[in-house]
Amino acid sequence: MDHVVYLDVFTLRLTREWELQRHRRWPDSSNPHFFVTRNTAVDDSGPPISAGVVQLLFQRVGLPAGQLRVDRIVDEARHSADPVRLMELFGLSNLSATRYVLSAHPDKKNGPIAP
Repeated sequence: MDHVVYLDVFTLRLTREWELQRHRRWPDSSNPHFFVTRNTAVDDSGPPISAGVVQLLFQRVGLPAGQLRVDRIVDEARHSADPVRLMELFGLSNLSATRYVLSAHPDKKNGPIAP
């Protein structure tokens, strides 16, 4: 399912830089995925990178990828307190988004968004 992801200025800049780097490194790549490796970039079947590759990259810098996602969701919940926004940004279910908001804003536990 496709959904729009809004990027902040910093992330947008990094995204553009990666696109340029990727094109310089593999100018003839037909792989449609944003992230590629030296193997997937030249594979005519266009496979995505594996979850293991992503986890390995995060491990190298000492960050568990799953925890980074959770931290990002919690931070967004603190700022917006809007479960619909969390659903749109992160593809969460209604219940998960509501739980994140209630975790970030315990004062809302008896409010209109409590499950």
